[in-house]
Amino acid sequence: MDISSTPTFSSRALGTPAIGARAANAQATNAQAGSGATGKFQAAKTPEQVHKAAADFTSFFISQSFDLMTKDLPVDPITGGGNGEETWRTMLNQEYGKAAAKSGSFGLTEAIAKQIMTLQETAK
Repeated sequence: MDISSTPTFSSRALGTPAIGARAANAQATNAQAGSGATGKFQAAKTPEQVHKAAADFTSFFISQSFDLMTKDLPVDPITGGGNGEETWRTMLNQEYGKAAAKSGSFGLTEAIAKQIMTLQETAK
């Protein structure tokens, strides 16, 4: 799949919040918190690191999409809703995102990894 021919969509044109930008900011924040970084983005040094970063981003993006899709679902009458259901639904959506990213069915991970590698090569 050639990235240069992949269509892009503006979040403004779609009338939705900039999910990609929020996801990228959260991913960078999580990476900094976990690595002890001092506020600078650290480029992935190996293709495996690039693929992991792309898979993590894909997982986060998909789980955020699932959160948006399920936020207006009615409360389950058996469990009664409440904070527990909200937390459970968020955790379930995170796991769905991880599973979808791992399966590769969305095709985002490879495209994102290729784009990261291209951007890193042009930055040198």
